[in-house]
Amino acid sequence: MRHSLEIQPDRKKAVSNAASLFTNRQRWFRMMLLLLFLALMLSITFAVTLGPVKISPITVWKIALSHLPIVQDYIEVDWTKAQERIIWDIRLSRVLLGGVVGAGLAVVGVVIQALVRNSLADPYILGVSSGASVMATLVILFGALPVFGQYALSFGAFLGAMLAMFAVYMLARIGGRIQTTKLLLAGVAVSFIMSAATNFIVTMAPKESGIREVMFWMMGSLAGAKWEYLSIPTIVVMLGSLYLLTQYRALNALLMGEEVAFTLGIPIDYFRNILIVITSLITGAVVAVSGSIGFIGLVVPHISRLLVGSDHRRVLPMSILLGMIMVIWSDVFARLVLAPQELPIGVVTALCGGPFFIWLLRRGSYSVEGGAK
Repeated sequence: MRHSLEIQPDRKKAVSNAASLFTNRQRWFRMMLLLLFLALMLSITFAVTLGPVKISPITVWKIALSHLPIVQDYIEVDWTKAQERIIWDIRLSRVLLGGVVGAGLAVVGVVIQALVRNSLADPYILGVSSGASVMATLVILFGALPVFGQYALSFGAFLGAMLAMFAVYMLARIGGRIQTTKLLLAGVAVSFIMSAATNFIVTMAPKESGIREVMFWMMGSLAGAKWEYLSIPTIVVMLGSLYLLTQYRALNALLMGEEVAFTLGIPIDYFRNILIVITSLITGAVVAVSGSIGFIGLVVPHISRLLVGSDHRRVLPMSILLGMIMVIWSDVFARLVLAPQELPIGVVTALCGGPFFIWLLRRGSYSVEGGAK
């Protein structure tokens, strides 16, 4: 009896410590989420102000709010038509499209890394973006899939992404398990095949005028951003992200292995197929409007896990905000560093993501439970 009474305070202390740790983590997560949201608002504001024509942040927000039905009657017009055209028609749509693209690529990176339990995986490295580029190039140069009309590019990119993702997954799956080495090798192989197919399509293009446009698009660019391009990727990314947030427990279970997830009641095969479709759909919708932008899906989820751990309830919203911020500022750098010329945004992200990928390789082991170790 005395022995049990001595142990009971220790149990209470352990429970109290666990509760305190959970509270601290929740507080830290909320603080980080708030800081990132504020950083995103500042990023959008200053990204719109930067350019050959300098416009104040206050003017930016006045012009943006003046297009909202409820608020526009209370905004005093003190800007020129030229400023309104620059902000509303050119810069703001581009910045918002960059945010949507960043959110989509980050979410896809989180899901792929959870699916294969490897922090080196992302849609660019695994060839998913290259698969989307093949079909998108066919649509741009040869008018493929005309039956889908204005949605041909989005549907073609989605179809190519899904085929590439499925091919990589099946090649890397040995004995019911995903092997890291085979995963990376399969991704590289599929990426090379898809890139070769894209180059072949470009060389067979009937008009030389479209080749330069396609090559620039293949390296990633937001230069052609328009308001009408925002609707499809925004809806796809929002709905896909909301669904994935509701499935955070299943994603967490995947981190412990398929056997453990199965014992927890997760329908592995069905859930895996759903994830493949969702990641392909998001990748296709994003690639259709921005081209192939690499390494966002690799870098952002890893940083998120370093900040808030591996729980997808926290990783997903953190990755969305970080991805938006990273693509917005990558695009700012791409359009200003060689102004009036413009770099492809994929060049900027590769220059940042390449060294990060090498750093992950040098660390030794790669699991998503806590990032690379």
